[in-house]
Amino acid sequence: MLGILALAGLLPYSTQPSIAEPVTASTGLEARPPASKIVRSSLRAAGSTVVLVALYYLLPLDTSVTWFAITMLVIGLGALVALVIFQVWRIIRSPFPGLRAIAALATSIPLFLLLFAAVYVVLDTDSAGNFSQHLTRTDALYFTVTVFSTVGFGDITATTETARLVVTVQMIADLIVIGVGIKVIVGAVTRGRQQRPADASQDSPTGSAARAGISSAAGDAARQGEHEPGT
Repeated sequence: MLGILALAGLLPYSTQPSIAEPVTASTGLEARPPASKIVRSSLRAAGSTVVLVALYYLLPLDTSVTWFAITMLVIGLGALVALVIFQVWRIIRSPFPGLRAIAALATSIPLFLLLFAAVYVVLDTDSAGNFSQHLTRTDALYFTVTVFSTVGFGDITATTETARLVVTVQMIADLIVIGVGIKVIVGAVTRGRQQRPADASQDSPTGSAARAGISSAAGDAARQGEHEPGT
């Protein structure tokens, strides 16, 4: 829990820079996000999840067939990869990369889970023998979460080769999401925090004054050289 809060920059002031303190190379952390920024980010993440869940329950999945499920899975995973790439780019450019990363995870993981749940609904509709019992949409979502969390209660199981193949794909994708996807996002946070000190120093009044002083000194030296005899 502390790791997630540190990632988002939400730890108490004793362990985080103050809101007025710019990002520095010595701290390696962004300033604590304003409360309004945290609230807006939380509302956006919650809103995205609500919209995804609503689409999951409203889309006409009960009339689909297996080939549509496989196509939907491939397209959905491709869209998820594109979304993660876009989110990594946003994290690196964000003034609060930790907060942006939490919002990215809050959108990507529900999309990933709902995608596989929708596929399981389609498979169960196409053939009642694909699973050990009939799956409602809530059942399919429950089964997807148990596979993702590696709990595996055993009350719902895949009973055909097609269903087991899709479940195997989810297991592999789970490992990729947990082992690679989160690592990529955390790496983007680190890179974003490393870039902010350089940007802050270039844009700060102290940095501007220093550059102006160097330019002025160089100009004075050049003019002095022009007025010296024999030059």
